[in-house]
Amino acid sequence: MALNRVSQLCHDITRLWLQLKMMTDDILQREDGPLCAAEIGSELQKQFAILPGGRGINGNPVIFFPEFPTFNELEEDEIQNVLSYLTSVPSVAASGVGFILVIDRRLDRWAAVRATLLRIAGSFPGNLHLVLVLRPTTLLQRTLSDFLFKYNKDEFKMKVVMLSSVTELHAYIDPGQLTTELGGTQEYCHDSWISHRTAIEAFALMVKTTAQTLQAFGTELAETELPNDGEATTNLLHTHSLKKDKMKEDLQVALSQGGRLLECINEPLQTDPEYSMTHDELENLATVQRLLGQLDETETAFDDFWERHRTKLEQCLQLRHFETHFREVRAQLDVTLERLSGFSEVSVSPVHAEHVLRELSGHEERACDVLDYAISLANEGDRLIENSHYAEDSIRPKCSELRGACEEISSTLRSKKSFLLRAMELHHALDKASRWCEEGIFLLASQPVDRCQSQDGAEAALQELERYLDTAPLHTVTDRSAICCQYEAVLNTQLRDQIDKVFQKQSSVQEMFEKRRISLKKLAAKQTRPVQPVAPRPEVKSPQSSPNQQRKERRNSADNVICKKVESPIHNGGTRHASLSEEEENLAVLRRHVMNELLETERAYVEELLCVLEGYAAEMDNPAMVHLMPSTLLSKKDVLFGNMSEIYQFHKRTFLKELEAYTDCPELVGRCFLERMKDLQIYEAYCQNKPRSESLWRQCSDCAFFQECQKKLEHKLGLDSYLLKPVQRITKYQLLLKELLKYSKGCDGCDDLQEALSSILGILKAVNDSMHLIAITGYEGNLSELGRLLMQGSFSVWTEHKKGHAKVKDLARFKPMQRHLFLHEKALLFCKRREENGEGYEKAPSYSFKHSLSMSAVGITENAKGDNKKFEIWCNSREEVFIVQAATPEIKTAWVNEIRKVLTQQLKACRDASQQKSSDSVSPSPTSNTSSSLSPFRSSNQKNQKKQEEKKVEPNTASDTNSSSSPKHKGWNKASLSVDASEENDGYSSGEDPMNSDPDDEVGKKLAPGKYTVVADCEKAGPQELSVKSGDVVQLIKEGEEGQWFVKNLRSSKEGWVAEANLLSLISESKSSQSLSSSDDSVSGNLSTSSSCSETYTSYSDIKP
Repeated sequence: MALNRVSQLCHDITRLWLQLKMMTDDILQREDGPLCAAEIGSELQKQFAILPGGRGINGNPVIFFPEFPTFNELEEDEIQNVLSYLTSVPSVAASGVGFILVIDRRLDRWAAVRATLLRIAGSFPGNLHLVLVLRPTTLLQRTLSDFLFKYNKDEFKMKVVMLSSVTELHAYIDPGQLTTELGGTQEYCHDSWISHRTAIEAFALMVKTTAQTLQAFGTELAETELPNDGEATTNLLHTHSLKKDKMKEDLQVALSQGGRLLECINEPLQTDPEYSMTHDELENLATVQRLLGQLDETETAFDDFWERHRTKLEQCLQLRHFETHFREVRAQLDVTLERLSGFSEVSVSPVHAEHVLRELSGHEERACDVLDYAISLANEGDRLIENSHYAEDSIRPKCSELRGACEEISSTLRSKKSFLLRAMELHHALDKASRWCEEGIFLLASQPVDRCQSQDGAEAALQELERYLDTAPLHTVTDRSAICCQYEAVLNTQLRDQIDKVFQKQSSVQEMFEKRRISLKKLAAKQTRPVQPVAPRPEVKSPQSSPNQQRKERRNSADNVICKKVESPIHNGGTRHASLSEEEENLAVLRRHVMNELLETERAYVEELLCVLEGYAAEMDNPAMVHLMPSTLLSKKDVLFGNMSEIYQFHKRTFLKELEAYTDCPELVGRCFLERMKDLQIYEAYCQNKPRSESLWRQCSDCAFFQECQKKLEHKLGLDSYLLKPVQRITKYQLLLKELLKYSKGCDGCDDLQEALSSILGILKAVNDSMHLIAITGYEGNLSELGRLLMQGSFSVWTEHKKGHAKVKDLARFKPMQRHLFLHEKALLFCKRREENGEGYEKAPSYSFKHSLSMSAVGITENAKGDNKKFEIWCNSREEVFIVQAATPEIKTAWVNEIRKVLTQQLKACRDASQQKSSDSVSPSPTSNTSSSLSPFRSSNQKNQKKQEEKKVEPNTASDTNSSSSPKHKGWNKASLSVDASEENDGYSSGEDPMNSDPDDEVGKKLAPGKYTVVADCEKAGPQELSVKSGDVVQLIKEGEEGQWFVKNLRSSKEGWVAEANLLSLISESKSSQSLSSSDDSVSGNLSTSSSCSETYTSYSDIKP
């Protein structure tokens, strides 16, 4: 309804603006030139033609041409402009009747009269009704005019009447409509007339401009889309308010100017009430009054429209604030409900129950603040609805949702509190009965034997027993079934065991009392004298040493032992301070709370894992349930549950017990995590299997087997929620460690907590990285052989290949490739990220393997192409260069540092191996020592000498090299560790590809028939040639002429010829293929250095093509 009213107001304002525009357009007509008084003021001031405002008998406007001797000297444009303007002043209706021109030429000659008439006839723009000419009064000129007018009358092409005097003029025009110059009574001031016209036109222009501005602003307001956030809404409201204030100022200025103009027009009436206005003055007055009226109406409509618009924006702002607060409080409610749902109300003793109740009260206090906030926000939403907010349909469900969440939390709190209170009631009843039994046993033990030998003593002891037995109904529990039925909701295994023990204890005590009572009755009935007992008198315990006191002493002594055990590692043999400061006490309480949450959630986690393993996993092996399982689920237990059983055994047998040992010293629990950090890595295997598990679950989630298991377990959530528990648990540890670390600053275990937190985060990173690794497809080798994954991320990559002496960019010259890089300890993989699809874990991206570089054969250049986000990775003496661009300079720096670290480690390993070989070989000569220095420049003689020395050493190391090489790289030697200067390189280059290291070795590169894998794309250059793409497996069939090989693409089954030179750079050996090198002893590697070592780094380990 509100929007409809705003729309109607918008239509009304548009209508008023159109009326204003039409009125101002009538005043400001612009068809054939400048028609404003201000623009032709100089022509009007000459006063060769005026519009005094008089009317003819039929209402024809009168234009008066007074005596103007130089009329014929006027420019044609001046006459045209003045006449056009004067004919535009009267109303359209008056102009339509036709104008009467009065030309006063009484003092002029006939020739001038004739010229004037001709000029007027040729330039008058309006509807001409009649021309009245006061002819010359001199005898000669009057005679000539009478005579010549008869002959020239047809020449003028308009109705012309020659008048001899003003008296004859009065026959055509009433004297009241003529000025005093023409014998009339009308007073006319030309300067005042020009001033009035200028003011009226300026006012009309201002009104028109204001109307256009208002129209544009109104359109902007009407078309404004409401923002989606509070800040943008506030800015929009402020901007529109400023524009509205400016519009109001313009309206006020226009109204003020119109009022002054109206006063100016009415000024003659103020001085002379009998003053009679001319028709033009009356039209001016009516025009100004209409404009002012329209402005007032437009201002009123605009104010109403603006008020509606402002209200809408304010309501939008209220809605955005409400939505923001709703999201905040909803998140808090979810966190509160999650904490309450995970809160365990199970207790094992009255003290423990009181402790749990205190913790629940703390949760309740925190929840009350959130609930109050939520209720107040819901009430605020109700107020918005009561105030006719336009978004009522959006606010009402949120208010209902808030109240529903509050009710759920309140209900959960009441339920758990009621549960705890009932459990405490049962604990107190059992404890009371247990104390009664212990005190009864103490009573039996404290009765002296000698006193019971007499009749009076026996009777006194019997009465004492009877009195104590009379208190049994007040302290003991009588009906076990009634107790179990009464407290059935809170019973657990521990409580049932306690009930059994108490009833057993009560039965034993009552049996003891019954036996003692029978004995005492016999003694009381005997009339014998007392005898001295022969048996030694049992030691009588002090009355102060009651069973309760003994229990407390035993408990205190045990607590002292525990405290001593705990305090010893904390203070190195010292003891805790007896009194802590208030802040330390608060931190200790917070640590205990976090530790309690850790232990409770750990126990609940273990119970949930056991429930899943027994309720689901074990049931998959149950023959009675096999008929409910679909075929896709059979024998898939390991896929569905992964290593959950291993995780459960670790937590149940080891981790939970070790965590419980730190209950009283939570600040030291970091040691437990550090000791079990390797065991926690079992989560990596579980997370890697999670996509397979989730895929299998989605296929079988609706089967009857899972529904039956869930029904038996009485679970509200499905199995998929419990399969997610291990993933949630490993991420929960780092949150709890952060909380403990926050409250353990300055404690002895703070460093262990920090180290444990870092280790847990490292495990999470390893899990995350492993999830990416398993998504790699197309890699034929074993990823585990590449070493540990160090980093992974997405980059833009350009490639360059050096062919001959020219460098050619690969494929797209300017467009980069989007690649996902995986940095391992031994290799760098280039993969292409594929589109994400599926649901859950299957929505994770996959990576198609494209290329790999051995870290033993690469170098890096930190800064490339003048871009601080780019760096270069190259190999084979820059035969192949990869220009890598990171998203930010920080990411680039992190990668460069990590690659540098890998290369530095390889350099160290290379040096250690070199030293080991040097110690095992013959001592080098002084000449060889000099040639092997790391000088960046050496002569070719030194290089040749060095190569000769390497050839001497190489046979000794060949056997070691071949024995240590993997079968997949059969046929390659281990490079000898020489140091050579590279004259083309701008960085370190170790472990270069042997085929590119020395031109003399080109002879050794031979192709043999067999199967190979293509590592780069190649388009055919002729009709008989073959196109191949990266990843294709090809078979070399036979060698032809001119260095051509006949090749078959095993993927596309196409055959063709490929140049041998291209094959050497396109193919690599597949798993079953032969070696690319025909000789094992013709390959050697180079280790080169460069003076640009501050920017480039490379590895110095063994060459592994």
